[in-house]
Amino acid sequence: MPLLVMKFGGTSVGDLDRIANAAAKVKREVERGYDVIVIVSAMSGKTNELVGWVEKTSPLYDAREYDAVVSSGENITAGLMALRLQEMDVPARSWQGWQVPINTTSAHGSARFLSIPRANIDQKFAEGMKVAVVAGFQGLSPEGRITTLGRGGSDTTAVAFAAAFEAERCDIYTDVDGIYTTDPRVSSKARKLDKIAFEEMLELASLGAKVLQTRSVELAMRYNVRLRVLSSFEDTDETSGTLVCAEEEIMESKAVSGIAFSREEAKITLFTIEDRPGIATAIFGPLAEAGVNVDMIVQNISEKDYDEHHAGAVTDMTFSCPINQVARAEKALEDAKAAGKIRYDELIIDTDVAKVSVVGIGMRSHAGVAAKMFNALAAENINIKVITTSEIKISVLIDRKYMELAVQALHDAFGLDKA
Repeated sequence: MPLLVMKFGGTSVGDLDRIANAAAKVKREVERGYDVIVIVSAMSGKTNELVGWVEKTSPLYDAREYDAVVSSGENITAGLMALRLQEMDVPARSWQGWQVPINTTSAHGSARFLSIPRANIDQKFAEGMKVAVVAGFQGLSPEGRITTLGRGGSDTTAVAFAAAFEAERCDIYTDVDGIYTTDPRVSSKARKLDKIAFEEMLELASLGAKVLQTRSVELAMRYNVRLRVLSSFEDTDETSGTLVCAEEEIMESKAVSGIAFSREEAKITLFTIEDRPGIATAIFGPLAEAGVNVDMIVQNISEKDYDEHHAGAVTDMTFSCPINQVARAEKALEDAKAAGKIRYDELIIDTDVAKVSVVGIGMRSHAGVAAKMFNALAAENINIKVITTSEIKISVLIDRKYMELAVQALHDAFGLDKA
């Protein structure tokens, strides 16, 4: 019997009516001949409520008990979904993470999968069960404690089950009807994509597109799990939504497939640091230890080629990081300077920047993408502060006030409104 994995996010199961709507979609797939594994999130707002309860009860909480509490939201949804399906004469039962079992590491709050044995669920399918409703976001540590996977973990759960059970496809039901060339709230010309390659989706997810969790895309790419993103609130068929798949399934790729952006960026520059082997390690080692996620890095030519205080050649270093990590980064650098690990004359922080990126596997075979991008921004008089590139991505830091203008200009320049 072919198997399908269907995942429903918090808004898709936000109340009993929405659970009934999701159950109707599951029943339709059963009627098409599939055995189905349904992965559910907690009802919208429930996880935040549970986190709040934990923090009010114990500000310095035990992470193991935190996981025991916050994982309960998914258990409720799984049970309600199974009951709804049973009322619709669909043989279904719910599964909590420990019952499968979903084996994970012991990193409470950010656990990773170790294994998902198939035996228990396969046996129930053999006995006539048609739908296994599994609580997402949770697992079981080697010590026998409940773990959670971090926010967005239900997406990762769904992909992991699709890989473990060799599912035909993994359908991610959410409150949008697919993946768009950019955020439709920023550009009215944004167009829904029929297909997008794993690598493109991974870049878009890591750059701020919130439709899919980054770890879920990484896992899908590793195990070649075909993902489909589609709306819970529309009638759907086999052609609905956006398929996230291997590059080989996409016949012809445009140079650029999408424009991603992030408002929550900051730029930090260290002026007049020693230009010597190991200086990058001396700077970014303490930042890593402090948990700062460094993104774009540029080493500049300093206004000074030589400085008597440093007794050698000097340079400047610029990097970006999430704006909510600026204080942590500043302290890590100041502590490193106080300990004599690095020297710098000045530390300048700019919290009024945004990152805009063009992404596309077609860049591999299309020349001139960077030139077109920079020309489009120049035409709008937008100054570029930092540039980084990869094989399928070009990212720039610009003043935040120009972010929406930049997105619209690039969307037009690359003709993303046209199929």
